[in-house]
Amino acid sequence: MGIFDKILGKKGEAKQDISSILPKEIFEAGALELKDIIAPSALKITPKEINLGEKILRTFFVISYPRFLTEGWFAPIINMDKVFDVSIFVHPIETARVLRQFQRKVAEVQSQIHSREEKGLVRDPMLDIAYQDLENLRDQLQQAQEKLFDVGLYMTIYGESEAELDKVESEIKSILEAKLIYVKPALFQQEQGYKSTLPLGNDLLGVHSKLNSSPLSSLFPFTSFDLTSDKGILYGINRHNSSLVLFDRFSLENYNSVMFAKAGAGKSYATKLEILRTLMFDTEVIVIDPEKEYEYMADATGGRYFNISLNSEHHINPFDLAPPGPDESAANILRSNIINLVGLFRLMMGGLTAEEDAIIDRAITETYALKDITADSDFTNVEAPLMSDFELVLSGMSGGESLAQRLSKYTKGTWAGFINRPSNVDINKKFVVFSLRDMEDELKPIAMYIVTHFIWNAIRKDLKKRLLVIDEAWWMMKSEDTASFLMGLVKRGRKYFLGVATITQDVGDFLKSPYGVPIITNSSIQMLLKQSPTTIDELQKVFNLTDEEKYLLLESDVGEGIFFAGLKHVAIKNIASYTEDQIITSDPGQILAIKQAKREAIAEKEAVELARYKEMQEAKAKNVGQ
Repeated sequence: MGIFDKILGKKGEAKQDISSILPKEIFEAGALELKDIIAPSALKITPKEINLGEKILRTFFVISYPRFLTEGWFAPIINMDKVFDVSIFVHPIETARVLRQFQRKVAEVQSQIHSREEKGLVRDPMLDIAYQDLENLRDQLQQAQEKLFDVGLYMTIYGESEAELDKVESEIKSILEAKLIYVKPALFQQEQGYKSTLPLGNDLLGVHSKLNSSPLSSLFPFTSFDLTSDKGILYGINRHNSSLVLFDRFSLENYNSVMFAKAGAGKSYATKLEILRTLMFDTEVIVIDPEKEYEYMADATGGRYFNISLNSEHHINPFDLAPPGPDESAANILRSNIINLVGLFRLMMGGLTAEEDAIIDRAITETYALKDITADSDFTNVEAPLMSDFELVLSGMSGGESLAQRLSKYTKGTWAGFINRPSNVDINKKFVVFSLRDMEDELKPIAMYIVTHFIWNAIRKDLKKRLLVIDEAWWMMKSEDTASFLMGLVKRGRKYFLGVATITQDVGDFLKSPYGVPIITNSSIQMLLKQSPTTIDELQKVFNLTDEEKYLLLESDVGEGIFFAGLKHVAIKNIASYTEDQIITSDPGQILAIKQAKREAIAEKEAVELARYKEMQEAKAKNVGQ
């Protein structure tokens, strides 16, 4: 009788009491085990592969090894960007039994050698080598220096189609056969092969090769790419094997880097950590900070902090010229600055026609000439013209009246204080920060252009190891002129020992610019932290990420991601000491707690000093009374 018959009862019979059936039989009828939950929707086993749900898999085994196995020969397989399982079965063999077999084998080889000698045949090198290897291994086994093992090495690869499996199979075979290691698919044994690579410890294939301890140790599977070098700074921990990611950006073909992350993913924290550690290696660091995040750090490290705004006391004159270097001419310096100024005015005026562009170019040249600054003159100690001088020249030129009118808000209007003053900024410090937070959004791209141009002129004056950090670089990517200037910095920085670190959270705007991808390709270091699902597909194409790396970036915690350096990349996690954390934190709650602790410490110090002063006054009054 079925369970439903028991519950409902047959026609003409009384129904059974449900309470006696439900606890046991209903549970047994509908119980789910773990294997029911994790089992695929379908399974099809063929002689060559297995269809497992939506995936196809194929299992291989190693059948032959060369005479010598080098250390790390298995690392290229372990580090492949493919989905696969590896099982290594190691079965010890009793040494006494092996020695008896060796004794017979040595006798056979000796017999073959003597037989050839008696027949007058030429010596067979293969037999001589086999005899020497057997004798050496027998000695080591007898002295307990080596042991012998039956070793089975099996691999199961996964794919979406047979073509993908064939491609991965070909890649694995080419890597291993180059090392004289040969593999074969487990034909008609795919089920046993798959079960052998499951984490169950069942060696159902039983395809073994005999290896002694030394070559077996070369099969150590826990190897991965690392970025540990003899010099450099600590970027974080390798999440794959917990090794340290130590790297020196100035050891690569260029010194530039890019960092992409969504808001709150820890990009500013990671950047500050790199800056703090870079400063310890005699490197000057300059930061363009749109959000006033580096003020406390600049104060803590003895750096300089400049607040660039309409009401700021700090001013930068865009007409300033860098003195010619040892391998540069005055004409080149002046020409380069004129080109950059044309780009600045194009940005300030919201675009220029071809005629207006030519007028602006001629007006800049004449403005410099008014101050005796020409291609043939020595302008090292000459005072640079101001924006108002340029406006005056422009208004007197044919076709320049309307341009001068558009420029008047920068010379006479509310924006005059920012741009129409002589420069009074000195960046002669190891750590310098330019903050643009208080600058109006409309002016931020212009301000970033002027500041980066000023920094570029200062860098060309003196050859030093420097790092320029441009935070929220998407502001510069909004305009073609600012993006082009940033691209020029990235390309030419190496000549002046400059590394440019470009950081942004708005990946879409950055990659939409025609200069976005070239900036990435001209950066030897790239760091991707936690990403938004809306931008991850675009990043996957640009950085050629695997699906596993894509999901890793989507699921990473704060401060976790992928670190690319040259041809290598690793999954990384940023770590900081307690002292570093106190200096670089961007968490508002933590910053308030630090400030509160400082105020309490100051108040406590003042209370102690006041109590000491009162004691001194009381002692003085007592002495006077006596």
